[in-house]
Amino acid sequence: MKKIGFIGLGIMGLPMAANLVKAGFDVTGHNRSRAKVDQFVEAGGRAADSVAEAVADADVVITMLPDSPDVQAVVLGEDGVVAHAEQGALLIDCSTIRPDVSREVAGHIRALDAPVSGGEQGAIEGNLSIMVGGAAEDFEAARDVLDAVGGTVVHVGAAGAGQTVKAANQLIVAGTIELVAESLVFLEAHDVDTEAAIKVLAGGLAGNRILDRKAAAMVRREFTPGFRVELHHKDLGIVQAAAREAGVVIPLGAAVAQLMAALQAQGHGGLDHGALLKLVAQLSGRE
Repeated sequence: MKKIGFIGLGIMGLPMAANLVKAGFDVTGHNRSRAKVDQFVEAGGRAADSVAEAVADADVVITMLPDSPDVQAVVLGEDGVVAHAEQGALLIDCSTIRPDVSREVAGHIRALDAPVSGGEQGAIEGNLSIMVGGAAEDFEAARDVLDAVGGTVVHVGAAGAGQTVKAANQLIVAGTIELVAESLVFLEAHDVDTEAAIKVLAGGLAGNRILDRKAAAMVRREFTPGFRVELHHKDLGIVQAAAREAGVVIPLGAAVAQLMAALQAQGHGGLDHGALLKLVAQLSGRE
């Protein structure tokens, strides 16, 4: 049995850690807020009051944190993972961060960058899509752990490659949400039965996961976060920086990044990213 230290028990991290427990791993969890740790203990996990306690004797350390500075602090900080993990322990960072930070981390510890896609529901169901960067032998060593939380698990290249693929993922997701939002407001303006419209659109070439998983809640103006606007805003900043570094032009990506930034500036950072519909409705004079 692999011993796993899991750091970051948020919307995504808590169900992922719980699924690892269900798969038979010995998992110790740590989070800044104690309430999440208590929920994890109720799911069968062990509690840790610090990073050092979470990683003690762990074969694998998993981090699921909000942003690049959080990963740098938790992994590379004075009292972080590198300082306390066993020699040879494997770090699997499932956060969505800058590719250069993943490469920096890999210079200090055996590591995989393994950002995930699929949202809260995918984390609960254990069928996340996981794009993994790092050494091929480390990927194979971690495969049983990754398979316990993911349905599609693919090694995409060297350190940082996972984060680069995740950036592309976030670009596609944001653009799709925006187009779904525009379509829904368009349909509402013409007094079309949106439920019926969503059903037929989802069955044709326009079909996509956003229509399947988010459109109904968007129509109801229910924006309980599965993935917060503030995090997608951060991710689109990563996309823009990486595109600029590579000399790639992303005109539609830049536009949706501005729309997400406007939503954030209006104080809606804590809402689900489906709240792009609010902005479209507002710009259309319908909200």
